[in-house]
Amino acid sequence: MQEFSHYSVLLDECIEGLNIDPDGIYVDGTAGGGGHSFEIAKRLRGGRLIAIDQDADAIAAAGKRLAPFADRVTLVRRNFSALAEICEELGIKKIDGFLIDAGVSSFQLDCAERGFAYSADAPLDMRMDTRSSLTARDVVNGYSEQELKRILFDYGEERFSPAIASAIVREREREPIETTSRLSEIIKSAIPSFARDGGHHPAKRSFQAIRIEVNRELDVIEPAIRAAEKLMGSGGRIAVITFHSLEDRIVKQTYASLASGCTCPRDFPVCVCGKKPSVRLVNKKPILPSKRELDENPRSRSAKLRVAEKI
Repeated sequence: MQEFSHYSVLLDECIEGLNIDPDGIYVDGTAGGGGHSFEIAKRLRGGRLIAIDQDADAIAAAGKRLAPFADRVTLVRRNFSALAEICEELGIKKIDGFLIDAGVSSFQLDCAERGFAYSADAPLDMRMDTRSSLTARDVVNGYSEQELKRILFDYGEERFSPAIASAIVREREREPIETTSRLSEIIKSAIPSFARDGGHHPAKRSFQAIRIEVNRELDVIEPAIRAAEKLMGSGGRIAVITFHSLEDRIVKQTYASLASGCTCPRDFPVCVCGKKPSVRLVNKKPILPSKRELDENPRSRSAKLRVAEKI
């Protein structure tokens, strides 16, 4: 197993966005290699950091990175969607900040045996939490053609999803699809030659879609944000980094819902819903990586940061 490495995307912008109180309680929902967590922890004095990650390798790496702050850091191997339960178990009734760095880490992409990368030859896995039962192999070999077409289109925004789904089903009837390299070749062969040119690998969108399905990535973002808002004291901040339009849309819409007031029809003479805004948007437009960061880490190019503050 290679050493865990992960570039901390939009690091300075996240720390600024969280507006850290040295005595506050902060939750890093995606601790990864501990980069964001390290910068939060070193700013705490009487405060506390809960560093969460569902990946065992990430938790091990974060534990090493955060060892100098062991007196103020608690590591938890769970999905950040369990935020409310984790805080209850730890006796935490209020938090001052919550961070999510959504998507897959550089380590997961670069560690061939994890099966995330279309550029390597490895068993089809793609699980962020290896305790989970569903793998990419299960999706590729077990989902119906219609289900495959749906996830490729919905989660990968892949316009050739019907052809790719059909090719996968046809090939798996000959023998099960076991490896990332074989799946990558099947996807590539299903895409017309005129569409294979360009900056992206032909399998990129499909691999993204299958990974999202395996890890239920889009299902956990909104509930986690809403749980954080409920736990947060006035002035607390929620910061979410996303890497594609599907994630960003969820964050944007969830923030907008929390930031909106009365939802009664306009022709009502008085408000009967009683809904009031619970957050304000710190940045109306997403914060993007600087040129320096893009030069250092091209994988940051699609990153967007949105920050909301509890009213």
